[in-house]
Amino acid sequence: MMKKLQKLGKALMLPVAALPICGILMGLGYAIAPGVMGVPGAATSGALYNIGFLLVKAGGALIDNMAWLFVIGVAVGLSDDRDGTSALAGLVSWLMMTNLLSTGVVTTLMPAIADDPVKTLAFDKIQNVFIAIIAGIIGSACYNRFKNAKLPDWLAFFSGKRCVAIVTGLVSIVVSVVLLFVWPIIFGALVSVGEAIIGMEGIGAGIYAFLNRLLIPTGLHHALNNVFWFDTIGLGDLSHYWAGDVSGQNGVTWSLGMYMSGFFPCMMFGVFGAALAMIKTAKNKKAAIGLVLSAAICAFICGVTEPFEFGFMFLCFPLYIVYAALYGIFTVITYYVGFRAGFCFSAGATDLVFSSFLPAANNTLMIIPLGIAAFVVFYLVFYFAITKFNLKTPGREDEEADFAEADKNATLANNDFTAIAAAVLEGLGGKENVESLDNCITRLRIEVKDGTQVNEKKIKAAGVAGVMRPSQTAIQVIIGTKVQFVADEMAKML
Repeated sequence: MMKKLQKLGKALMLPVAALPICGILMGLGYAIAPGVMGVPGAATSGALYNIGFLLVKAGGALIDNMAWLFVIGVAVGLSDDRDGTSALAGLVSWLMMTNLLSTGVVTTLMPAIADDPVKTLAFDKIQNVFIAIIAGIIGSACYNRFKNAKLPDWLAFFSGKRCVAIVTGLVSIVVSVVLLFVWPIIFGALVSVGEAIIGMEGIGAGIYAFLNRLLIPTGLHHALNNVFWFDTIGLGDLSHYWAGDVSGQNGVTWSLGMYMSGFFPCMMFGVFGAALAMIKTAKNKKAAIGLVLSAAICAFICGVTEPFEFGFMFLCFPLYIVYAALYGIFTVITYYVGFRAGFCFSAGATDLVFSSFLPAANNTLMIIPLGIAAFVVFYLVFYFAITKFNLKTPGREDEEADFAEADKNATLANNDFTAIAAAVLEGLGGKENVESLDNCITRLRIEVKDGTQVNEKKIKAAGVAGVMRPSQTAIQVIIGTKVQFVADEMAKML
């Protein structure tokens, strides 16, 4: 199971890599033109406003459509040969499911849902990352299974890859029917959980923050957010905060800002601490720095943490649970020390600055000691967990961490990639014995059906740098930096 999650995490790296620059653009845009995010009294016209508006829209083009990126990234990343047909299949699944489960379609099929605000809200939020990942998995699975399908002569035009989208559409309809009944139940259950912890003051705020982060991969955090941030059940921490209200007035019976304040030290400073721990413990530091440092900058400026979170949540989900728990702990601490801030977009420096001028803001300078504490705690916890349990964070994955340095000088005996691939395949026991083929930056990674058929001497005689066997059925052939060429040739043979 963990191996499959790590493969999913690897597939997400491509779309995640596109997100940090978008977050930074949005942060700069909001800083230049706070009127774009509705800051009271801020200018809503002029040259600076227009520049900021353009930057926000440029960044939002991908941030707001992040689910689309994940559909394509997952579909291509999980397909056997990274063929574009799998991306098309994933997109077919996404469009099919999000349309069939849209509020308009669902309420037409089941009119009673229109009278249930929670169920209506559930389907209003159907275009989320969780559904995107499901669509990508469906698209890749249908591609892997049916890309070589042979149909009768009268349907021969739709044989092979052309039938993938058709099968994907049919599967997506079935999955949509299941989600039609399952999704509102799960969503409603989380709303009930939110309602149950409202009266628990600081502890309740901590539980909310923990669940908020924990549910990010599923998109179900929207259920809780609507309970605490907006007027779904008469609360509305965010809406009252930016309306200029204060505790004890206009129906605000709680400490206004308590369900937002705890995110600031974690997103602005805690993510930086965790990122530094990942970089320090990475064996391939360039890979780690390229991903997590830019993501940390993005989180600090505007509170967009998805590039950081999706960078490791599927590679190492237990660490992500710890990460979510730290949010809960710091939210409790924030509540009791009296720091109050709010956000329109997310808990980054931009929102912190502008929210500090509103009436409900309190002890704004406490962000400094809270931030330092969050940085240190996140760093120490992540560093200890990663090194103690050898967790696979960015830069420590098998293909990037354990192999890159050792294999960087590996070379092939010649550049006849077709011949080398054929010889390696023969040494593996032929294509009938190959279960799956993948490659990292220096090695072929093969799963075979029967390990006894593998002849290591034949593989080495092909001119490769070496062979390793992590398990009876797992074979790693050390090629060097030209591994992609050999992998492509072998994929054709398979």
